[in-house]
Amino acid sequence: MQEKTAAVPPPASPAAFSRGFRLAGAAVHLYTASGSVLGLLIVLAAVERDVKAALWLGLATLFIDGTDGMLARKLRVKETIPWFDGALLDNIVDYLTYVFAPIVLLWTTGHLPHSGLGWLLAALPLLASCYQFCRVDAKTSDHFFLGFPSYWNVVAFYVIVLDTSTVVTAVALVVFAVLVFVPVRYLYPSRMERLQGVTLTFTLVWLIAYAVLVVQLPDPNPWVVAASLAYIAYYVGLSLWLTARGAGARRAARSVEGNQGD
Repeated sequence: MQEKTAAVPPPASPAAFSRGFRLAGAAVHLYTASGSVLGLLIVLAAVERDVKAALWLGLATLFIDGTDGMLARKLRVKETIPWFDGALLDNIVDYLTYVFAPIVLLWTTGHLPHSGLGWLLAALPLLASCYQFCRVDAKTSDHFFLGFPSYWNVVAFYVIVLDTSTVVTAVALVVFAVLVFVPVRYLYPSRMERLQGVTLTFTLVWLIAYAVLVVQLPDPNPWVVAASLAYIAYYVGLSLWLTARGAGARRAARSVEGNQGD
């Protein structure tokens, strides 16, 4: 006997929503798009070597990117404005603020050599992220990022906070550029299904630590640095564990399917 599944209702027509609700959805898209302006301001602050301003603006882009998706889903923007591709807008803004602007900041702060090698090192994240942003499976159906999710803004933040040497910075850029192509599933905090409450709480603590460290520059408190890095360890560790766990579950499912086919 075939198992019955609940029918998924079709998307509502935009006309089914009030004008105010549709305008609220448009406002969410404008909220996302405002990140592009912040990206420009980060670049300008970097050129003027106002590192603190660049990092504060970077924090603002993190907040926008962390909240716009939840607002978009709550206001059902795919139904109220179905002709507008909010996912594409999000990718454009993320590339500017998570990839391009942070690399400019690393260049202007002298953490990349002003030579052919420096150009090559700067190009690696830009090109690797072009590849990742164009992958149709960069965000998996079960709400993970596949491959290092182009957190170059976070990489730049720690390069500046820890004042890493050119060699350490170069190694970090190469390693993370390679990790873009390694199919580890990284946490998507605002959409993950397991441990979301804990992860979002830790993420909030990390954002607060980020702000404290910017205030303390150029002499950050080691304990605040350690607390901040503890979140990174949690994020990476849980990502690796869930990747391994998911891979094991998929292997088991394939094994069961193979046995049933014999």
